[in-house]
Amino acid sequence: MTFRDLHAHGQLLVLANAWDAGSARLIESCGARAIATSSAVVAWANGYPDGDALPVPMLTRSIEAITRVIHIPLSVDSEGGYSNDPAKAGENIFAIASAGAVGINLEDSSESPDLLCAKIEAAKRAGERAGVDLFVNARIDVYLKKLVPREQALDEGLRRAECYRAAGCDGIFLPLIADPNEIRTAVQAVDPLPLNVLATPTLPPAAGLRILGVRRLSAGSAIGRAATNLTRDVARQFLEDGDSDAMYTHIREMIDMNGLFPR
Repeated sequence: MTFRDLHAHGQLLVLANAWDAGSARLIESCGARAIATSSAVVAWANGYPDGDALPVPMLTRSIEAITRVIHIPLSVDSEGGYSNDPAKAGENIFAIASAGAVGINLEDSSESPDLLCAKIEAAKRAGERAGVDLFVNARIDVYLKKLVPREQALDEGLRRAECYRAAGCDGIFLPLIADPNEIRTAVQAVDPLPLNVLATPTLPPAAGLRILGVRRLSAGSAIGRAATNLTRDVARQFLEDGDSDAMYTHIREMIDMNGLFPR
């Protein structure tokens, strides 16, 4: 089944976002149907801040490392294409697709919607050049970045979604939309494109999202942040008291990581 097929009507694609080859392969072993990356956690894992700062060659090496060990489709969060020049963003996305990605996220952030439209068009051309049926998920940041007053967020998000659909995107991502009525309205407005939402504590459960018609649910950076928090807490305690036993309270079983990887 292709990555595009996983977004069919009546399905809910749940993506537990990874950040390196080890996390991707481990998530695949848990039953994932596809892997998505978190741009923030990939950047942190490579020593860079989130926000178009990660050098693209470093990103493509991460993609190649992930695709070497997984057997399911990979979608890469490519932030804003790592450039405000649509042509350069297209070249970056060509490199991302050539490295093994079959899907990308492209975000508008606080930039003009016209800029993301141009990047979407460049991304689709880049996918064709790379010989990839590239699934371009347009991330609309009106809720996430509070780009408009809260009462205007849905209308502005749907206005942008229509622009991005006309530019050729394959999916719409509205992170931090959570109200069931707004989700239902968004699903109907963007159809036939699938709506992607971000896992948050206020979001309806997966079963409810499926009923509302949502077709993609992403963990975003949450799994990576949980791992980071645990690493900090365990390391801090060990450095403070040197208690070896305390670390092992977090290890319920020994995962055979060696067994997950090819030689």
